[in-house]
Amino acid sequence: MWDTLRSAWRVPEVRKKLLYTFFMLLVYRLVSVVPVPGINASVVQEVSQQFDALNLVNMMTGNAFSQMTIMAMGITPYINASIIIQLLTFAIPALERLAKEGGEEGKEKINRITRYTTIVLAVIQSIGIVSGLQSASMGIAQQQKVLIPEYNNFFGKLSIGVAMAGGTALAMWIGERVTANGIGNGISMLIFAGIISNLFNGILTALLTVLGVSQGNTTVVQFVVLLLFTLVLVTTVTFIDLGERRIPVQYAKRVVGRKMYGGQSSHIPLKVLSVGVLPLIFAHSFMAMPGTIIAIFGTNTPAYNWWQNNMSQTSWLYQMITSLLIVAFTYFYSSISFNPQEIAKNINQQGGTIPGIRSGKNTADFLQRITTRLVLFAGIFLAILATLPTLLYVWLNVQIPFAASSILIAVSVSMETVRQLEAQMVMRNYKGFL
Repeated sequence: MWDTLRSAWRVPEVRKKLLYTFFMLLVYRLVSVVPVPGINASVVQEVSQQFDALNLVNMMTGNAFSQMTIMAMGITPYINASIIIQLLTFAIPALERLAKEGGEEGKEKINRITRYTTIVLAVIQSIGIVSGLQSASMGIAQQQKVLIPEYNNFFGKLSIGVAMAGGTALAMWIGERVTANGIGNGISMLIFAGIISNLFNGILTALLTVLGVSQGNTTVVQFVVLLLFTLVLVTTVTFIDLGERRIPVQYAKRVVGRKMYGGQSSHIPLKVLSVGVLPLIFAHSFMAMPGTIIAIFGTNTPAYNWWQNNMSQTSWLYQMITSLLIVAFTYFYSSISFNPQEIAKNINQQGGTIPGIRSGKNTADFLQRITTRLVLFAGIFLAILATLPTLLYVWLNVQIPFAASSILIAVSVSMETVRQLEAQMVMRNYKGFL
């Protein structure tokens, strides 16, 4: 990885792309400290601890949410909008035709629809979250509320929602610029920047506590366990993320004109974690939704007390349901993103066969069987990955300042960025021979 970065830095064109990417990420982090008017950030930090869904948003924005800046929502609405449009593409024939047959113009139309949906979701989610935090602060923060009195009305909340939506639009624009002119996927790079910032702040806070510079309960043993856990987690996730099952394919020889084609061997790479981190995000968002809705209607109700006592993140019931949801969402997302029948059809049309497997339905069944096993392993791995930080906290009383899903996102983005850098280097080497 470091050799790739050093080699890429020596190439002027690639160095320009790297500098552009770093500059845009720096702008994103600088804008992330601009506060939203009308909100008491200190009260938000106290109240938001009740909402599990907000921990995920805060992780992906690099603590911008807990500080209530204009980047508080980050690109979370864009991710939600992308998922919604992606699912609607399979459900609405017009969108499916636009995606498959529209070419570049169709992709641009879908991107435009996604952008508009992002802005609408950003405004709605911002107003809903601020209203929920304001309602929750009634029973917790007696001296101050989330909203200052002048903004505790519809137009005040609307102005806050528009400000946060403006931050989301800016983040979306920065992400698209990085994708077009920089290195890596821009949206992923923004998430990566927020996660790295959050991870660095968490470890630095623990270190300052151990050194006695700041107040806290972290001991030297707990800090060492935290570092070892982080190292083992990064290594394991990297190993699994790079894993793939290669299905051999043999292509038959064929004559076209006076030339003979085919007769070569290839393979179909099936990644172990082809679903990425989406099942984790879906499962945690699904589990956090009931508690968020209950808290909006008041924090002194029997339903809220039951949820807090029985469905906290450290309870066995919460962890069991979350693990089952992760496995279920892994199967669901794999089913809509991988089509063995289509792959078997393409192999057959190109004159290829899998050794020992007949063409057609047998090939599709074979691919489906292999994929099912990989998906089961991926679901169990993601479920264990999601529960490890909580188990470590319960057993050893070690507070993990990050979610396991954040490590998976950071590793995936890092690996993908390195691959793109290597592709840039290969392309430059080929240009040298032309």
